[in-house]
Amino acid sequence: MNAGSFIPIVCVIGRSKTGKTTLLEKLIPEFKRRGYRIATIKHHVHPGIQLDSPGKDTWRHAQAGSDYVIIAAPDKVASIQRVERELTLDELAAKIRNVDLILTEGYRRSDRPKIEVVRSDRSSQPLANPAELVAVVTDLPQLFDCPQFDLDDVAGLADLIEHRFLQQDCP
Repeated sequence: MNAGSFIPIVCVIGRSKTGKTTLLEKLIPEFKRRGYRIATIKHHVHPGIQLDSPGKDTWRHAQAGSDYVIIAAPDKVASIQRVERELTLDELAAKIRNVDLILTEGYRRSDRPKIEVVRSDRSSQPLANPAELVAVVTDLPQLFDCPQFDLDDVAGLADLIEHRFLQQDCP
């Protein structure tokens, strides 16, 4: 488990509808099975996302003008914070504690390591510069000179992430 303040971040990127969310839905339980604590950050490029249901108490608090709304239950805590500008990935990650790995969906323009999902039915052209990629997850022949995984090889991808970012000898 990550005892220090450094939490590795790996970004899962790709075009819309390539399977980024599906890949994360498979990777998260694989890492949980291996004993890791995982955080995820989803980058939403459009302003005005609605995270709370109209009419609910927390929604009503926000509508009344609260800049920071927290709902707390015995098993979960959620917060909604109004911001004047989009927070950077590093600013968001700094708020996360007690996890071993942060996986993001999106943030393709960040300087963090990336895994790109490329599906032949969406596009055969990756978005990322090959130098930014840790791996490619695809149904296409070899795209770059980096590790490439089949869309269903979650264990192999998790092995690579574990070796590169979660082993004790990592910085």
